[in-house]
Amino acid sequence: MIKITITDDHFVVLQGIETMLEDEANIQVIAMNENAYQTMKSLENEQPNVLLLDINLPDENGIDLAQKITSLYPEVKIIALTNYEDISFVKQMMKHGAKGYLLKNTHREELITAIEAVTNGDEYLQKDIREKIISESLGRKKQDAFMPKLTKRELEVLHAMAEEMTTHEISEKLFISPKTVETHRMNLMSKLGAKNSVGIMKIAIQKQLLK
Repeated sequence: MIKITITDDHFVVLQGIETMLEDEANIQVIAMNENAYQTMKSLENEQPNVLLLDINLPDENGIDLAQKITSLYPEVKIIALTNYEDISFVKQMMKHGAKGYLLKNTHREELITAIEAVTNGDEYLQKDIREKIISESLGRKKQDAFMPKLTKRELEVLHAMAEEMTTHEISEKLFISPKTVETHRMNLMSKLGAKNSVGIMKIAIQKQLLK
């Protein structure tokens, strides 16, 4: 028997998931919680095999809660069940202990498949999520293959920008004119393919140019 606990701040969702699973002979819902506090109290009494966990909770986000639960109850397999399909959320949940990630539009069959998969020690990502990760991975590889060649002075300006220094402060630090600072800034925008200073910093971080 696979014991299930569900955590979601919408009671209708809790009831819906319970209904989806009630006809499964080898699955039993042992607890339903509407927030992180209830979840932790529930786990103190009885640990399920699988916890279906929403990310958006009223008292604590599911990512931090997943990390806490994994630390205290490593035998509990967590499946994120949420509306958030952004890959950053998927990566954070999996990094902090989740073994699966499903969207709330998942079908009953896939929910059961995911539960059985994580119970058997595997990880499970919904098909749409898997495709997004593959697509992003391919895009990143293509993007990361391009590494701009920056001059020593451009790198100095870049690091000064990372310290949130103004054009005037950078000019004083590097003993160059404000106009020259702006020229280097424009060169950075051109080489990195950025539209503004914020874009420069974002791409510089992605390409690890600020080491």
